[in-house]
Amino acid sequence: MLGIGAAVLFFVSFLINAADLSTNDAFSSTNVMLLGLTALALHVAGIGTGWPRRR
Repeated sequence: MLGIGAAVLFFVSFLINAADLSTNDAFSSTNVMLLGLTALALHVAGIGTGWPRRR
């Protein structure tokens, strides 16, 4: 699930960068991209995958 969220954040970051929108500092394309990278790293680490690990 976090992988899908990361993809959406990357797409929003791309749209902000491609459209050259002027946003405030908290919602810049770099910050949105970093949020996407964080979500992707959590997904790769196994957090938020939706499938519990069986022992």
